[in-house]
This record gives sequence, structure tokens and C-alpha cells, in this order.
Amino acid sequence: MAESKGKFDFAIDRGGTFTDVFARLPDGRERVLKLLSHDPQNYRDAPTEGICRVLEEESEQSFPRDQPLDSSLIGWIRMGTTVATNALLERQGERTALVVTRGFRDLLHIGTQARPDLFDLKVCMPELLYEDVIEVDERVILTQDSCQLPRDQPKRMVTGSTGDSLEVWRELDLDQAEQDLKRVLTKGIRSLAVLLLHSYTWSDHEKAVGNLAKRLGFTQVSLSSEVMPMVRAVPRGYTVCADAYLTPKIHRYLAEFAAGFRGGLKGVDVLFMQSDGGLTPMEQFSGSRAVLSGPAGGVVGYAVTSYGLFENKPIIGFDMGGTSTDVSRYAGRYEHVFEATIAGITLQAPQLDISTVAAGGGSRLFFRSGLFVVGPESAGAHPGPACYRKGGPLTVTDANLALGRLLPSFFPRIFGPGENEPLSADETTKHFQALTQEINRFLSTNQSSSSTPEEDQSEMTIEDVAMGFIRVANEAMCRPIRALTQAKGHDTSEHVLACFGGAGGQHACAIARALGMKTVFIHKYSGVLSAYGLALADVVEEVQEPCSLQYVAASYSELDGRIKQLSQRCEKKLSERGFSSCQMSMEVFLHMRYEGTDCALMVTAAGYPSNSLSCSYGDFSTAFTKRYMKEFGFTIADRPIVVDDIRVRGCGKSGIRSEVQIRAGQKSLTSVKVTQCYFEEGYLSTNVYLWEDLTCDHSIQGPAIIIDQNSTILVEPSCVARLTEAGDLCIDVGMAAQCALGTELNAVQLSIFSHRFMSIAEQMGRVLQRTSISTNIKERLDFSCAVFGPDGGLVSNAPHIPVHLGAMQETVQYQIQTAGGSIKEGDVILSNHPCAGGSHLPDLTVITPVFRDGVSSPVFFVASRGHHADIGGITPGSMPPHSTSLQQEGAVFISFKLVTGGVFQEKAVTEALMAPAQYPGCSGTRNLRDNLSDLRAQVAANRRGCQLVGELIDSYGLEVVQAYMGYIQSNAELAVRDMLKDFAHRRQQETGSFEVKAEDQMDDGTLIKLKVQINEEQGSAVFDFTGTGTEVWGNCNAPRAITLSALIYCLRCMVGQDIPLNQGCLTPVKVIIPAGSILQPSMHAAVVGGNVLTSQRVVDVIFKAFQVCAASQGCMNNISFGCEKSGYYETVAGGAGAGPGWNGRSGVHSHMTNTRITDPEILEKRYPVVLEQFSLRPGSGGSGLYRGGDGVIRKLLFRSPVVLSVLSERRSTQPYGLHGGTNGERGLNLLRKTDNRMLNLGAKNSISLDPGDMFILFTPGGGGYGLADEQDTQDQIPSKRRCINDPSEGEKKT
Repeated sequence: MAESKGKFDFAIDRGGTFTDVFARLPDGRERVLKLLSHDPQNYRDAPTEGICRVLEEESEQSFPRDQPLDSSLIGWIRMGTTVATNALLERQGERTALVVTRGFRDLLHIGTQARPDLFDLKVCMPELLYEDVIEVDERVILTQDSCQLPRDQPKRMVTGSTGDSLEVWRELDLDQAEQDLKRVLTKGIRSLAVLLLHSYTWSDHEKAVGNLAKRLGFTQVSLSSEVMPMVRAVPRGYTVCADAYLTPKIHRYLAEFAAGFRGGLKGVDVLFMQSDGGLTPMEQFSGSRAVLSGPAGGVVGYAVTSYGLFENKPIIGFDMGGTSTDVSRYAGRYEHVFEATIAGITLQAPQLDISTVAAGGGSRLFFRSGLFVVGPESAGAHPGPACYRKGGPLTVTDANLALGRLLPSFFPRIFGPGENEPLSADETTKHFQALTQEINRFLSTNQSSSSTPEEDQSEMTIEDVAMGFIRVANEAMCRPIRALTQAKGHDTSEHVLACFGGAGGQHACAIARALGMKTVFIHKYSGVLSAYGLALADVVEEVQEPCSLQYVAASYSELDGRIKQLSQRCEKKLSERGFSSCQMSMEVFLHMRYEGTDCALMVTAAGYPSNSLSCSYGDFSTAFTKRYMKEFGFTIADRPIVVDDIRVRGCGKSGIRSEVQIRAGQKSLTSVKVTQCYFEEGYLSTNVYLWEDLTCDHSIQGPAIIIDQNSTILVEPSCVARLTEAGDLCIDVGMAAQCALGTELNAVQLSIFSHRFMSIAEQMGRVLQRTSISTNIKERLDFSCAVFGPDGGLVSNAPHIPVHLGAMQETVQYQIQTAGGSIKEGDVILSNHPCAGGSHLPDLTVITPVFRDGVSSPVFFVASRGHHADIGGITPGSMPPHSTSLQQEGAVFISFKLVTGGVFQEKAVTEALMAPAQYPGCSGTRNLRDNLSDLRAQVAANRRGCQLVGELIDSYGLEVVQAYMGYIQSNAELAVRDMLKDFAHRRQQETGSFEVKAEDQMDDGTLIKLKVQINEEQGSAVFDFTGTGTEVWGNCNAPRAITLSALIYCLRCMVGQDIPLNQGCLTPVKVIIPAGSILQPSMHAAVVGGNVLTSQRVVDVIFKAFQVCAASQGCMNNISFGCEKSGYYETVAGGAGAGPGWNGRSGVHSHMTNTRITDPEILEKRYPVVLEQFSLRPGSGGSGLYRGGDGVIRKLLFRSPVVLSVLSERRSTQPYGLHGGTNGERGLNLLRKTDNRMLNLGAKNSISLDPGDMFILFTPGGGGYGLADEQDTQDQIPSKRRCINDPSEGEKKT
């Protein structure tokens, strides 16, 4: 591509608040400009206005704003825009309809069936992007060699682009589709998304629907097979909907932008930034590739400008804005992800790996139950922070102002109602005074008993409070950086922090220091780096197609041919853009995974040249195994490697390179002002400098403030800033003098330790997910990780699976009591027995002690619990519906040394896993290889937890860490006591009693009975389950740990705010469970159903006693099928209960589980089954003022002989309604035989099925809430056009 000569070139980032402009002038000079993105009183379009201002000032010509701009002076324009992002966030895209295979109208509503917030009973979910659905008659399925379905007549056979063979089961009914499309057109909908199952490999039906829709008059038709041809219908469906929803909005904006120029920008090279960091021509810019258009420019900006300056150290990008902070990593290659969730929509498209945390300059500050909390709520642009003079709340910006780190005199006078006043330090001080008084009142009444009298009398100052919030905000921003580095095997301290964005300069030194980084880099254009990055970026053409080949010698020629064909397509497109061959580079990627696993990596062979054992484009096998080992810590030597997709990324080198250098100055460095800034040491005299006055021979010792036209940079004490010859700022971060932290309670440190402990549990979870191999753990996320104190008490539990929440504490404490002194360093214990705190046998808990030198006993414990798909027993999947004793449910471990002295005991654990075969009718584990791999993954996750706990102790000392462990548990206790006091007060006023009670039944009539006696003065309660039914001859017996898990979940939900999850939640509570009951059965009782069924009923009873909400489906709908060689297990969503002010969510997991469901295309690809239907069950939710959520319908047609096991509840009893709301519908399990007989399987059954048999599942609905004729709160629930619930879910049900 030829460079523009003698013309103006522009790179523009149009953000939500500001538009940044970088201009390269004809004489080589550079200019930057920042203006408001929306200022309708002064201009129509911000990018056009920015171009106009530069042209006027530099060419000395006048350009009337009411006339199109002369574009003859312009060489090229490059833009990044948040138009798509904002439309997605605000749900302001095009009215869209979805076309989907019949039987799957609600597939995207159900999604993965997981809820985003475990403890949000309202189950708040983002709205869907479409408002109408058309189900079309058509169906294709993948052929299977093992398929034994009876045939009435032969089906048409086709071959997909992957090479897979498919059967056309139902031909496309275009006549009916035409009628349905015309109906949608009459509603004024002109944008269409088309998602048909398996279209990623065979797209003929999608193309036929697309052609018909265009002929009928749809102006935007997006086909999933064209937008992103990758397997997995759900993320592909979300992506095609986003494309149809956003592309018209983008095209309208592009047309309006082009209309502002004479000739519509003809002759001007206009390129737009895509989410993957590459530029694309304006006419090819589409919605699904545009969502990260703005942030992508910043990543390119810091990557190109900073990498290579520091001996090729990897770079962390730190972009702190008003409402959030984006972090990313660059180590010589852009890191892409191919599935990410943005604004609640999972997009399956290449995009830069950017993590966002809700902590920015506008993040609000709260003090809750003794904790300093920052965000996620934001003050926004209006009213903005308190200092904006518009009645806004306290924010991070206010905290920086209160500490003297922001100087109002250097800000424009654009604040206040008239937007003509300066920042108000007085408003900030007034708000902080009130908050400081509130904090001191709390501390004076809740001071730890371990504090000295002098410490009890000390009060926090405004500066202490503001500094506390800054430290908590910094810790929140450190967490995603640790996830990008430590959790992926990188050393955080070996990175450089590249800071940009308006607010980042105030926090960069502190964050770098907290993470052990030695250098902060701030580019001279850091305030407009996203725009500058656009000027540096390359033009990218990318093509991708699905594949279904093993990476073996027999496939190399076909792979080579397909790669060559895709490369030629990229080269042709780039050549048409004016690039010569010397300006082009091609990078080939293969999307590879081990056969039988779900974790695929997009692999490049860069650095791995081809050889006789590889295809001609590189040694992808070695590249894959090396990366797999680095990311996951193991490889699977005996598994074939499968190629799922082939991707070629072609780059046309077109970015400019800035060569502007600054000279050393002759004058000495002088500050423009000396101010007082507050640091850990107190107030310090701080010099203030203007960036424009600095030269490259100046060195600035902190503390100092450097003012740029777009940002304020704080150089903290012990840091030194210098200007490079290119005019950029480089800060050497020294280690500050550490004030020794004592064991007395400090409210700020309490908040920071809460973050750190939770971060440890989260990072353990990431390691377990990455290093595991089974679908249950890696994809369904059926696991939990936690940290425990030396007494086994829970310290922090990452919110993974609720039924694990309190149960693991019992397991760890059992090991301490029984194994005690025999636990040595290097030992790891495996346990799953109910008598040892287990929930049910498939949940294997791995426990690792944390030792310290000089301490004889463990100082902490870490543990991980994962659901293993099979551990033996009488049925595949180890979830037998009719087990009557524990030995029938699989392998048993009470206190098993899985690792002894650092050696994994593979032989011993293999023998234990195969041991159930000794019992009549039982088998040993049917999937030993996955068991061993997942156990090793759990050991690896625990090892990571031990390392992180050790690092925390290294930083603060053992006494301090254990002291704050206790304080965090006390903080959770306090929150629960406050909730109980408040409930008791309201209860006494309403009824005159401090007692509540409730009961409910299992399907067999067994009673779950609860009486709660609350002490208002103490904020304590006795939960008494006396009267509960006896242990049952079946498997719905629930170990005591299950009841504690249900209780801690309910208490956390009722507290209603984010509190640490630990044993402190149960401290105010006494639990009485009668021995020999269904909730505390004998040692050898069958319990597999207690974990997944009875746990839900315990929650129902607790919420009923406290009148919290109507019952949810009360079941996990456990379905497993398989043979002696393999098995499959899933739990299925239902309806959530309604509550005061909300309708129940339909088609979602509730309460004690939150596992994902397997994507339909993956299910049919890997297992002998056809999914005939997966949709909501209309009308199954209870009616009332607020209606219960609907259950789902799921139909599975089996293609070969299997044993089906069903373990469910709420087939006889109904989920209760509350306060006049009606009950939800019962569930139903049906079997349709090949002769069309319909059989009711009952709630629990195990049956051998023949090919052609169909299992039909109807899951229960949730109960309704309130009488339908109550009209006094008629307007509480808004009706939304594109509600993610079905069309009526936004309205009350009558």
C-alpha cells in the first residue's frame, strides 16, 4: 500500500465520552486533539469536526459546518468506534428476528443455563438481541458408524466443509419459511439472524433461507455459517444475532460519516479497527467484529510503542477509564480469544484478550459491614463524581482529589449545572466527612477485642479513609492482571506496566509496586493512545473454515491444500487493497485439541519449522504440545490431536512509525507549583511539572505530579521519572518503606485481605479448569476451590457451585481430627465419604496442607472438590437412581493419601477406583484415565493455592495473615448477625414473635421440617430440623454437610450484599439435625440423590420460613446415559421462583447448582444421541402478581443401546407459590418407545434403551408470588420489548 504524500492522515478513536484525534500533517509533524463525542449544539459528528479543526488550523482555510468537507486534502482515515459497543450495552441496535431449527426457539434464552450471579434470586440477565423467532422445518445430523437407528427410508447424504458426512433428516420447508418471514416483515423488522444446527459444516439450508429473506426485502441478513463457521450452536447463535443487530447501526453511522465529506470519501482510504486489532475497509466493517474496536486501538498502541524498549520484556496494558479498567498482555504477539462475553452476549469471533474490571475513576465508594468497597456501581458522566458539582456520589476520583493528587486549577472550568465551574474540593470534603464519621462510629462499636485501649480510641481521618479506598481500588485492579499472568504461568514481576487512559497515571506506580513490577511506561500520546494505535496498526484479512481431521501424516496433504487455498484468498484481498507481496505476511493457525476433550487451542507454528513428521506449514504438533504443557501443566501422549478449524491471518504492513525526537534541554528543571499530597507517610511536599516543559535529560524524583493536557501522572515516593528521547515517560518503581502491619484490626487492610484470599481461591479454580481433562470440570465447571485456616474453618470459597460452599469445611475438619499429626509436608489427602464431610461420592475432594518453616503443624489448608463423571458403582455415571447403600454408588475414600512425600500414588488410587467391582452388580470406574488426569489437576490447583498462601505470608508474616483470616470470618459473621437482627425486628413488629417455621415434602412423602428461633439482641438463630423424616431406603439421604451448604447459601442470599464466604457466616447459627434422619443418615446410607435433590428442598424450606421468595424448580434433573466404556452426565435447568418485585427466570439453574449444559452440536458430535427439542415449557411457572419461571422441554433420541438413569424430584409435589401465588407445575419424565408407546418413568429410574427410543424431560416451573388481583404495585416490573425472558415474562401473569 502506497503511503499518502503531501496529504493529511487521520487516526480517530470515537469513544463514549471523548473522541481522540491523531493527525499526521503533510510536512511530517504530528498533532493530537480531544473533543466531546456528543456536543450537538456545536457539531453534528465528532470525528468529522476533529478533522475539520485540524484542516482549518493547518491549511488556513475555512470549512463551513453546513457543507460537506472537502476530502481532497485527506490521504487516509482510520477509525475505532464504540458505536457497536454502546448499542450492545444500551440495547439500541436494529430490530431483529431469529431464524432457528424447529425445536430450538429458546436455545439462546437458555444459553448455558447458568446464572451470572449465584446469590441473585432475581436472576438478572441481559436482554436478548432479537424480538421474534421463526422456527423452520429442517434438520441435519452427523453420521455415526455406531448408529443403529431403524430406517423407514434412506436419507439424503451430504458432505460438510469439515469432511464430515451428514444426513438430511428433514428437508427445508421454504414455503412455510416464506410465510413466517412475511409475517415478521409486517412488524417492521428488517434485520434477520439465521442459526441452523450444524450449519458450521453444511450451510446449504442457511443459504437458502438467506436468499429467500433478501428476495422478500430484509435489508440485513446474517448467516451463522458466514459470520463465524465454528462448532457450538449457542455462542455461534449469539454472534450471528449480534451481527444482525449491530451491523445496520454501524452502516448507518458510516453512511452519515461519509455524507459529511464531498464525494462521500471517494478516493480516501478509510479503514476501521476490528476487535482483533486489525484494520478492515469501511465497507467490510460488521457488527460481530466491531465490539472491541475502541479498546483494540489502545492495545496496538502500547504494543507497538513499548515492546522492544525493555529488552523484549512482556508488557501489561493498563487502560483506566471512568467506569472500568481494561488490562491486556503483549509479549511479541497479540493474544486473541475466540469466545468472550461482552454486555451479556457471548461472541464467537477473534478478539484481543482484554479483561475488564469495574473499577475506574467514576467507581463509587461504599462502607459495608466493616469493609471498604469500590464499585462495581459507577457515577457515570452524569451526575459524575461528587466533585463535579452535580449531586453525584463519592468516587475514586474524589478520593484522589481529597489526597491532593488532582489539582483543580489545572482542570478546565466545565463542571456544575452550568458547566462553567472548576472541580469542587469542598463537595468532596463534605461527602468524605460524612462517610468518615460513619466509619468511625462503626469502628468504635465493633472494634476487635484483640486491640489495645489506645487503638480503640484512634479514629480514621478523611485522608485515612480516602487512602483506604485508593488501596482497595488498586487491589481490585491488580486481580485481573494476576489472572493474565500468574494464572497462566507467567511471572507478573517480569512485566512492564504500560499505562494509558485518563485516570491510570494516578494509580500506575502503586499498582506496579503491588505486583512487583519495576517499570511503568507512559507514552507521550497516552491520553489518545487508542487513536495513535490506529495509525500504527496493520490492515488484516482473515479467513477461517471448520475442519474435522486428525493431525496425522495421512491428513497433511489435505491440510496443506486447504491452508494454501485460504492463504491465496487473503493475498488476493490484500492485493486488491494495494499491498505488494513484500508488504504482506501470512500467519497460519490450527484450532487443535486432544480427541475426547473440549479444550481447543488456536496454535501457530511460528518458531516450529516443518519437518518430515509435520505438514509443510510448520510443526503444529510440537507447537500444540509445548503450549498445552505451558498452559495446563501436562500433555496426553496417547491421545490423537484433532484439528477443529483452519485460520489464516494476512497482514498488510501499513502503519506509520513516529520518528519525532526531542532534544536535551539547556535549562534546569523547575516546577510550576509545590503542593501537598497525602501518601502512606502522611502529607509530603510534591513538585508539580508540566510534561511540555520536560526534556530527555531531566530526572524527576518522587513524590511529584506531572500534568499533561489529557491526564495527571503521580510519581510516588521512591520512584524516579525520566523522559526518553522519543518524548515518552519512563518511571523506575522503587520499593517504598513498608510500615509493619500489626495483628490489630485495620478496616482498610481487612478489605485488601478479603480481595487477596478470594483471589487465591479464584486462581486455584482457573488452574483446575485449565489443567483438568473431563467435560464435567473443564466445560460444565462442576467444581469448587477454597482456602481454610489451621482449624479447618473456611476462609474463602470462590463462588463456583453452591452445594460445595460449606461442605468442604466439614471434610477438612474431619481430616484434622482423624489424621491429625500424621499429615506431613508433601502429603495430599483424598476424601469423598459422607461421614468425612462428603456430599456424594462422585464429588472427590483433594486437600493439601500448607506448612511453614519452624511450625510443626499446617498453618493453612487448601482444597478442591470436583465432580468426576464416573467412579464405578451399579450404573454408568455413578448416579444410580435406585441405590440403597453407599457401596452401590462407587469408590469410597475416607482419608486416602493421594500424594505421599510429593509422590502421586497412582497404583494405590487406581486400585481404590476399581475396588467397587468386588460388589455384586457393581463396576469399577469406567473412565480411569480421566479420573487420574482430573485428580492430578486438583493436586495442581492446590499446589497453586499453597504457593499463593505462602507468598501472602512472605509479604505480611504468619501472625498477621492468620489474624486477618479471623477478622474476615468475623466480618462475615457481623453481616449475618445484622441481617438476622433486622429480620427479627420486622418479624416481631408484624407478628409479635421471633420464631418462624416451615415444612415441605420430598416426592416419597418424607418431611423436611424447620423451626427457627431468632435472638434479636444477639443477631443469632437456632435452626432446628427436629421432626424431619427418617433416613430413607433410597439415595435421597443428605449428609450433614449438605444442610450446612444450603444454609450458608441461603444466609448469603438474604444478606443481599457481597460478603466473604467463610465459616463466619455460620457462627451466629446453631443447627440441630436429628441423628438417623434424612438430613443426618447412618454411615453406609446411599446419598447420591441427597446432594442434588434434597439440598434443593432444604433451600426451599429455609426460604419458605423466612418468606423470601416462592420455590424454584427444587431439582437438578440429573440425567446420565452410557455403556460400560463411557458415559455422559448432565443436569437440566428449570423455572426459578418469583419474589417480591420480580418474575422468576425461565430455563435456568437455581439455588444449589449452576453447572453449564453441553452445547447441542457438541452433544450430537460426541455421543450416540440426537437432541430433538430443547425449549421452554410454556405455562409451567406459577401465576400471581409476579409469575414463576417456566421449566424446559428436552427430548433425547438415542442412536445406539445405552443405559439411561434419571434422578429427579418435584414429580409428585409442586414448587410452592407464596403470598397467594400459585404453585409451579410438576416435572415429568417420559419414554417414547420405537413402537410409539409412551411410558412414565417416574422420578427415579434406570432403564436399558434401544436405538430409536426417545427420552422426554419436562422440568418443573417456579412458584408464583402474590395475588394476581393486587394492583397497588402494578408498575413495579417494566415491560421490555426485547426481554431475555419469553415475550410475556416482562409482564405480570394473570
